[in-house]
Amino acid sequence: MEIFVTFENGMIVFKLVGELDEHAAEKARRFMDDALLTNNYTAIIFDLSRLTFMDSTGIGVVIGRYKLARKQNKRTYVRNTSPTVDKIFKMSGLYEIINKIG
Repeated sequence: MEIFVTFENGMIVFKLVGELDEHAAEKARRFMDDALLTNNYTAIIFDLSRLTFMDSTGIGVVIGRYKLARKQNKRTYVRNTSPTVDKIFKMSGLYEIINKIG
């Protein structure tokens, strides 16, 4: 799992590459939390164009970052989901709280 951070119009963009599962979750949490707590941003975007797999632990990572942003009155978005990851988002109900853009 690799995570790349960029900024677009004041929004922090996390591009996740590889698999977000129980083996990558803790590292991903720490990395994203550090970026969220040390940067000024207006919203989070998860770019999942290169995320190949996500399990329930990965869902928890996404929900945790959503909750952190929400506490700061920031929005969270997802974009570029593969068909597999899109299905996971639909089945888990993540689209109920995180809007899909792009």
